[in-house]
Amino acid sequence: MRNNYSRLVYVIIVLLLISCKENTNKVETTETTEKWISLFNGKDLNDWTVKIKGHPVGDNYKNTFIAENGCLKVNYNAYDDTFNSLFGHIYYNKPFSNYKLRLQYRFTGKQLSDGAPWAEANSGVMIHCEDPKNIGLDQNFPVSIEVQLLGGLGNDERPTGNLCTPGTHVVINNEIATDHCFESSSKTYHGDQWVKLEIEVRNDSIIKHLINDEVVFTYTKPHIGGSVDYNKTLWKSKEGTPLKEGYISLQSESHPVEFKDIELLEL
Repeated sequence: MRNNYSRLVYVIIVLLLISCKENTNKVETTETTEKWISLFNGKDLNDWTVKIKGHPVGDNYKNTFIAENGCLKVNYNAYDDTFNSLFGHIYYNKPFSNYKLRLQYRFTGKQLSDGAPWAEANSGVMIHCEDPKNIGLDQNFPVSIEVQLLGGLGNDERPTGNLCTPGTHVVINNEIATDHCFESSSKTYHGDQWVKLEIEVRNDSIIKHLINDEVVFTYTKPHIGGSVDYNKTLWKSKEGTPLKEGYISLQSESHPVEFKDIELLEL
């Protein structure tokens, strides 16, 4: 009886070890088959298109966006310390629908003197953007979903990975959310430290924001809605249309910011 019991215990242990090994192999296989692609080569902006308010598409006014030291930088060195509300965006040249996007960012230097108070240490990653070729000459922001990036100002709490909705609405807690911006549950990151952002986008169903590998915001059903500052009649006629895909852009809003390790995994 005791021998039979010992054999049973031995068989169970062997089976558990085999199961663990199989599970480990599955995890390793998944990780090695994920094909993340780099959207930014660290050397130039050849795969990107710039659109700055008041300037035609493709005009990188005063080198607002530059590639330097492996980073894609929002750079105001050629400005005269005034911003003049020249909101800008740089768009990757291909739209996406289902994907994970990850990058690191940090705020550096000082905001331009006439930048809005809310724009200090403020930038964003815009997803599901309209085509940059269709952006109006004096349009402030693309119709899109904005993953808002905020830096701490040294004292109060100021979460990052927030949500803003230029010309769009989403569903939060089973209700259509019509406010313009919503705070995430993230921590505050002061100074010029690098912060890791990841965005998981599932077409027009669910979108998640992650900061330093923690989910800080989740919402669903992005769609056209709300006010826009250009071509209002067109966007009004599309109100309620689901946002299933779009371009990805990085924002310039008067404070220098750097981005690096910009990678995407199509799902």
